Amino acid sequence: MQRQGSIGGSAAIRIRVTGGVLLVAHLALVAWLMLRPLDVPWVMPANLRPLAGIRADLALGPGEAARRIGEGLALLAPLGVLLPMSHGRLTVSPLASLVRTAFTGALVSLGIALLQTGVPGRVVDVDSLLLNTVGVALAHLAVVPAGRAWLRRREARPGARRAGRAGVQEEFTQGRTPTIPRVGIAP
Repeated sequence: MQRQGSIGGSAAIRIRVTGGVLLVAHLALVAWLMLRPLDVPWVMPANLRPLAGIRADLALGPGEAARRIGEGLALLAPLGVLLPMSHGRLTVSPLASLVRTAFTGALVSLGIALLQTGVPGRVVDVDSLLLNTVGVALAHLAVVPAGRAWLRRREARPGARRAGRAGVQEEFTQGRTPTIPRVGIAP
């Protein structure tokens, strides 16, 4: 039984599986990048004041600030697309989808920040949590509503094949499940 509003047929399974595999691969890459120890002679103290690190980046000049802020925005940005993709629903409230995705991105970023406390050379930075969450939300806003609208239009076209390939037949429902009449038991 599929959830109401989800993509039907084998296309849904392909999209969900692809989204899940890419999601796991991306999270493995992020974990490898952010949780490996750094060999540095000194470590900056933890930044627990919101926007202090972004102000410090802006003080370094526009080029360096754009690079550092861009890295913070891009690190978890693919989650903004991969999370809804692995969920696989077409008809969902855009605001609810954005809130769910941004909240999940914030939790993943918080988890990474907490895990970094035990890694040598890594420190907690509240600005990275903010930038990562904003990156997830921006990627979601840029891609997911347009992608869902395209898929809904594609599915609603008259005569359009749901499977999307010429060699694959459409899946039709077979009607109601037959019932067996009750037969009394002889004495």
